Amino acid sequence: MASVEFRNVTKSFGDFKAVADVSFDIANGEFVCLLGPSGCGKTTSLRMMAGLETPSSGQILIGGEEVTHLHPKDRNIAMVFQDYALYPHMNLADNIAYPLKVRGEAVAKRHARAKEVADVLKIGHLMDRLPSQISGGQQQRTSLARALVYPARIYLFDEPLSNLDAKLRLEARGFLNHLQRDMGMTAVYVTHDQAEAMALATRIAVMDQGRIVQFASPIEIYRRPATTFVANFVGNPPMNLIAVEGTQADGQLRLVAEGANIGALPMTDAIGKALAAGSALTLGVRPEHLFIAEAGAANSVTAPLFANENMGPESLVTIDRGEGARVTARIFIDEHLDLGETVTLGFAPEHIHLFDHTGKRIPAAGE
Repeated sequence: MASVEFRNVTKSFGDFKAVADVSFDIANGEFVCLLGPSGCGKTTSLRMMAGLETPSSGQILIGGEEVTHLHPKDRNIAMVFQDYALYPHMNLADNIAYPLKVRGEAVAKRHARAKEVADVLKIGHLMDRLPSQISGGQQQRTSLARALVYPARIYLFDEPLSNLDAKLRLEARGFLNHLQRDMGMTAVYVTHDQAEAMALATRIAVMDQGRIVQFASPIEIYRRPATTFVANFVGNPPMNLIAVEGTQADGQLRLVAEGANIGALPMTDAIGKALAAGSALTLGVRPEHLFIAEAGAANSVTAPLFANENMGPESLVTIDRGEGARVTARIFIDEHLDLGETVTLGFAPEHIHLFDHTGKRIPAAGE
């Protein structure tokens, strides 16, 4: 296994910068997810690690060795693709053993190793079948087995679970999590699914428009999103974001927003600096930190009910503040509400986040 380092890496396609001056370090044995929407640069970053794309500028190191212009076959990496890329005319044994074949291993040795890996992945009994004769989940495991059959320095995953149905996806996710921890592999995993990233990664790099906007542990990203983009992207449902106007009075912060009743908050130096740069702030609160409150309650927002979705153990209650500005609460009690009726959602001050006029999170007191 090995570490990975990007040093000021940029990749341009004509005038378009797919990756813009990105730098990060991935330690030996880490499982890092590159997370972001389509077109954010995550797959391009992965392809540059693999050697399938060459940076326009910057350096890439694997295990301390610069590989920026090294051919893919000389990097000793393994990659699992989104579409599995299995050879349709080969049975599973030959598909899994193929990396050993191209390295000149004897037939008996490579088939024995392929069977060993396949047994670990619970597909050892399918070795004589063609890819068309097995399920999608089994194809995904075959692709994974092919990546694992030869020890690599790093393992790269390009949305490998996106073609599976919901149940298989959960099973494969849990299996992959266990496998990575058991092997101690250095893994880089590209996904647009924040649930996958939260479940698998030791650290997540959230990307937007070719840049990394936050690189931290899953819990850090969830609890302290660096920007409104991260807050709105991570979480299902995502964090509620409410535009507010902030002023300082008597050493306290006053926040005003239409349909909201927000109590005074303690001032901090960080909030003071943010107000000096602009009074337009954003208040953020996670759906699970909202609750049904009495009309006019302090620290609340009031608007007509837009939707009440019963999910079994919980309900998602959404109010519409107008012009598409909606607030969603995750409610864990049965609550009869009629569409269109006025509903008040409350929150505790300690659960709110504040973002400045540029969308950057304002550190809370003590941070």
